[in-house]
Amino acid sequence: MKRVIDRDFYKGKRIFVTGHTGFKGSWLCKALQMLGAQVCGYALEPSTTPSLFRMLELDANMESIIGDIRDSNALRQAVLRFSPDLVIHMAAQPIVREGYRNPAYTYETNVMGTVYLLEAVRECPSVRSFLNVTTDKVYLNREWEWGYREQDTLDGYDPYSNSKSCSELVTATYRRSFFSGEGCPAISTARAGNVIGGGDFTVDRILPDCLRAVERKSDIPVRNPHSCRPYQHVLEPVFAYLLIAQEQYRDKTRFQGCYNVGPNPEDCMETGKLVELFCTLWGEGLQWKTQRDSSEPHEANFLQLDHSRISSVFGWQPKWNVRQAMEKTVEWNRAYLGGNPVEPLMEAQIREYMGA
Repeated sequence: MKRVIDRDFYKGKRIFVTGHTGFKGSWLCKALQMLGAQVCGYALEPSTTPSLFRMLELDANMESIIGDIRDSNALRQAVLRFSPDLVIHMAAQPIVREGYRNPAYTYETNVMGTVYLLEAVRECPSVRSFLNVTTDKVYLNREWEWGYREQDTLDGYDPYSNSKSCSELVTATYRRSFFSGEGCPAISTARAGNVIGGGDFTVDRILPDCLRAVERKSDIPVRNPHSCRPYQHVLEPVFAYLLIAQEQYRDKTRFQGCYNVGPNPEDCMETGKLVELFCTLWGEGLQWKTQRDSSEPHEANFLQLDHSRISSVFGWQPKWNVRQAMEKTVEWNRAYLGGNPVEPLMEAQIREYMGA
């Protein structure tokens, strides 16, 4: 049976979102606002200038708490005061190379931040659904030519990936130890692939690098053109998260667990080919070049997710292939660089994705 987002379900629901000021968090909060949810976000100030969160003025229609996920007392107070129905945890240090530069901060944020949030949820009787958003990089990467499944070994290589593996293990332990009884909230994790879409200005991500090259009128630098990743539009995981959170709220026993959220195998693409697609769609003679650095830290070469489980359980399938995802991204970036308002375009893309 194919399950879909129930618009009536989210209307009026109280959703606590960590990491709401980030790229993916901004898209999630915008979608929740359009669904009529009451949203409270907890995160650091936006990490980029410009930022999608500030651009959309999302805090005008939600409660926005600027705070550090490592501050257990402030986080606990925010959760208890808001008394959410559902919690979606996305606050993280999300960059592989930053994990190498600041490993202690990465572990403190990604591991202890998860612990502190789960502790707050333990004390908050209103919560019925908790979703921890991690990454495709949680798996022990054997450079397999097929997608990783949820039962495969968790052991990310680098500090960022490994800290997210630890976050998965923490969540599983709390689910078994503290949330297994009757009346406890449903607890799940979602492991998504690499996302693209309008409004990402993060350092060390390939599409923001493309946009910055367009602004500079220069070639796009590509560090690892042959690395293969499961690229998807940001709305694919956003609505997968909302579907998981919704369905486990309704039936904890059947639906809590771990889920991969990735594109179809044919949309797992080498970075160089992805950038070539961007250049083709953008036009204007845009080109890219390999920019290698012998001091670059290790990153996986081939990584793919098998999304059979979420497909089997919910009937979920990606809606946009990688070309469609890139077309939406280019459309957004053209509007942004042209000085046009991006919020109506985002709303139109969200409505189109939902089939409205």
